[in-house]
Amino acid sequence: MVSLFYTLMEITAIVTAIIAVRETRTPQGAVAWAISLVTLPILSLPLYWIFGRSKFHGYVDAMRSGRAEFQRHIGTRHQVPSLPPLAERKRRHSPDTVFETLAESPFLDGNDVELLVNGPDTFKALFAGIEAAEQYVLIQFYIVRDDALGKQLGDLLIRKAREGVRVLFLYDELGSYKTPSAYWEAMQAAGIKAFPFHTTRGAGNRFQLNFRNHRKIVVIDGHTAYVGGHNVGVEYLGGKDNGYGGWRDTHARISGPAVLPIQVCFGKDWYWATSEVPDIDLTMSPQRGQAQILALPTGPVDARENCSLMFIQAIDSAKERFWIASPYFVPDSSVMKALQMAAMRGVDVRIMLPRKPDHILVHLAAYACLKELALPGIRVFRYDEGFLHQKVFLADDTLSAVGTANLDNRSFRLNFELTMLVKDPAFAKTVEAMFRNDFNHCTETGPSEYDGKDLVRQTVIRFARLLSPIL
Repeated sequence: MVSLFYTLMEITAIVTAIIAVRETRTPQGAVAWAISLVTLPILSLPLYWIFGRSKFHGYVDAMRSGRAEFQRHIGTRHQVPSLPPLAERKRRHSPDTVFETLAESPFLDGNDVELLVNGPDTFKALFAGIEAAEQYVLIQFYIVRDDALGKQLGDLLIRKAREGVRVLFLYDELGSYKTPSAYWEAMQAAGIKAFPFHTTRGAGNRFQLNFRNHRKIVVIDGHTAYVGGHNVGVEYLGGKDNGYGGWRDTHARISGPAVLPIQVCFGKDWYWATSEVPDIDLTMSPQRGQAQILALPTGPVDARENCSLMFIQAIDSAKERFWIASPYFVPDSSVMKALQMAAMRGVDVRIMLPRKPDHILVHLAAYACLKELALPGIRVFRYDEGFLHQKVFLADDTLSAVGTANLDNRSFRLNFELTMLVKDPAFAKTVEAMFRNDFNHCTETGPSEYDGKDLVRQTVIRFARLLSPIL
């Protein structure tokens, strides 16, 4: 029986190794999985099916099979402009072309955008937007807690639902695993449609824990959207008693034509989770400001590694400066090289990271990554006043971004993310002022942090770096 069991295990491991070679995105990862699966099948098989896969099967098929239903619902009302062929684009050699190709939609003119710094301002604006809703609210978060803030949000949504406002609520069941079912049942009893994203639904997805919907989206009546780093939990309000001594995060409020692509992004996720096309207004909102905005959704269903390509293009396009804040810094080699080359051509590269970690392995792996950036022109800052969770970058004086994507493999390849790219000098000045204020609350350290560690810690850091593909 033991021999039969091991033989079946080895056969399964060989088949899985073939799958890993076919589907793993990098040659290094494919080799590592193939060798470990064949030589250590008892250990490697469950690890691969839980953590090893980088393609989310089923989502694309659901979108493809639902295309006709989407078209019947959208009809001629879908006003997101289609991209012309590359040869017909007016400025096909500009950085915009790459961003638009990745997003499969163009920058849209005429948007008003407001930077929302930290939790109190974000949730004050968000709750005011929900309060003003007359038709529907689309809401999507990675983490939703049943704490004071979660209850405040739930009570507000329930009241709006009883007033006749349609509420569609999508949450990630892995990120919100601690939230009791009673929280969602109370919403459903009030007429709110609340569903998990179902990352484990579909062929081959049942045992995996890799793929998560990390997007944070709220849309009010199709004309205003909120996107950024905040989840729903009292720690995001930034109190000193949250275990980190504070919390630093950033969101953006957007109104105008760019809200429509955000709704389409939500609609696709909703269709995957529920097999229903959401009944929402998909006409273009009128122009409300001067900003050009591109909504760039990325995730494990992309044919290319769109998230890392977005960061690479943003870094490559910078001529004077590239400033970025991220809670996690475990980028792949391509992004690392882009940062190195930016510094070599004289770009002011600044990387802002938290001093206090919330994921120790990611925090340790970051030391090894920073070691590779020991170049003049690259400055590293550690935020001292609580945990830094914002995902923001600034390239020169025009392009800035606020979104959900971190500088790590999970955001690059495994998570569903959404980044709002904003081309507007006035908004860029606001982002610059925010960065400068944050730098005043940082300690500048440098890429040489690794060298200050003792031998044992350096060894642990190097082992943590090996785990970067799943961090």
